[in-house]
Amino acid sequence: MRLSNRVCLAFGALAVLLLLTLPLMAQEQEPPVSEAGKLVATQATPAAASNAEELRKQSQNPIASLISVPIQENWNFGIGPDNRTQNVINIQPVIPFSIGKDWNLITRWITPIVYQPIPVAQPPGAPNQTTGVYGLGDINPSFFLSPKKSKVTWGIGTTFVFPTATNTTYLGQGKLSIGPSVVVLVQPSHWTIGFLANNYWSVAGHANFNTDGTVNKPPVNQFLLQWFVNYNLKKGWYLKCAPIITSNWRATSGNQWTVPMGGGVGRIMKLGFQPVNLSAEFYGNTKYPSGASSWTLRLSFVLLFPKLSKEQEKMLLEQKLKQMQQEQPQKN
Repeated sequence: MRLSNRVCLAFGALAVLLLLTLPLMAQEQEPPVSEAGKLVATQATPAAASNAEELRKQSQNPIASLISVPIQENWNFGIGPDNRTQNVINIQPVIPFSIGKDWNLITRWITPIVYQPIPVAQPPGAPNQTTGVYGLGDINPSFFLSPKKSKVTWGIGTTFVFPTATNTTYLGQGKLSIGPSVVVLVQPSHWTIGFLANNYWSVAGHANFNTDGTVNKPPVNQFLLQWFVNYNLKKGWYLKCAPIITSNWRATSGNQWTVPMGGGVGRIMKLGFQPVNLSAEFYGNTKYPSGASSWTLRLSFVLLFPKLSKEQEKMLLEQKLKQMQQEQPQKN
């Protein structure tokens, strides 16, 4: 597919995302009923029982005590001499566990599903044909130990990269890697400001050899820094800047760093009684390896599962009982 068509699709997807907010806003005004008729989405349900501002802050905290399931779509444009587009869907559930009265263990699994464009070698003079490989990439789980109470929110732990790619040649590193990871953030007033950083090294794996005897799966030594700044607006809207800076320390000089700049907009809302977080972001790479992407469009859809207090659980149970009584047939 030509780059212009990819761009049109990307902007079309963004337009659909924003237009979807209109019916969802309307849904917030009426309490829809589930298909089974067992639950009414009212102020007693998980979507509304939790404080909206608190939910928004938790959703912007990578190590909050909040179960969430982000689904992130990334279009990386301008790859190679033919300006191809790589597509990466990241499914990255975040699940917290309580460790005693003072600590939480936050687990975060990133499962990438990748379309990687590759050129097809042609005789000299003929135009290059293009194709691609689609499949599962290397799964990247991280584990953070974080205090339940602290003036500055922080977490420290370990990140792994498992060689799970369905096509090791194009979609994965072919190595088991491990390294330290850290998150630090503050949330004054309308802001969320912080960073996530890790570095991992390969500790095991196989080395594929090219036909000339050279290794095409060398040892891994990679760095990631994602700094983020969110400014919260009214009615669940927020502005967002969260570029992901990476470095491959083993790459040749001039091809180590990828440094994007940009930002986007998002909103916390309800889909029926289910709270969700939608966002759209654009990033241009000010520095990137030869043949890599020059800019990225990122769309995110996040399911949020806030924990209810005892009072909220009681309110929800009472609402369910009331609904069941209303549904019972009237006796003559």
